[in-house]
Order: sequence, then structure tokens, then C-alpha cells
Amino acid sequence: MPNTKSAERRARNSARKQSTNHSRKTSLKTLGKKFLELVQSGKKDEAASQLKTLSSALDKAAKTGVIHRRNADRKKSRLATALNRAAVTAK
Repeated sequence: MPNTKSAERRARNSARKQSTNHSRKTSLKTLGKKFLELVQSGKKDEAASQLKTLSSALDKAAKTGVIHRRNADRKKSRLATALNRAAVTAK
């Protein structure tokens, strides 16, 4: 239990930020799953547009501190590699 008014306020802010960050992380995971489904089903054009959306969302999450910048960069790199690998094997 917080002992001061400022501690009460910080507890409220922390709870609100935790909720926001959780929902943003969940949406990132959902976008990633949709992208991987498109890649596995062989829909290269749709997957490419989904990758653009996902990259933007990862950058925004990194900018606001939801995830680390290098974590976002690493995920974008691996997703682009997965798309390129799927395009090569499809030929």
C-alpha cells in the first residue's frame, strides 16, 4: 500500500502504463503471427505488405519504450529473412 499521495499517483500511472504496454505487445504478437501465416501459405505480396505494417508497429513500440530498439531491429531482420527465404523456395 502506498504511504504518500505521490506514491499513490505513481502506482496508478504504473498500472495504466503496464496495461497499455501489455496491449501493444499483444498486438505486435498478433501481427507477427498473421505475417508468418501469410509466409507459410505462400502469399508473398500480402506478406510483404504485412511486413511493412509490422515493421512500422515494431518501430513505434521501440520509440515509445514498449520494447528495446535492438529487439525491434532483430525481429524486423528475421521476419524479412523469412520472407526472402519463402520467396526463394517458392521459385
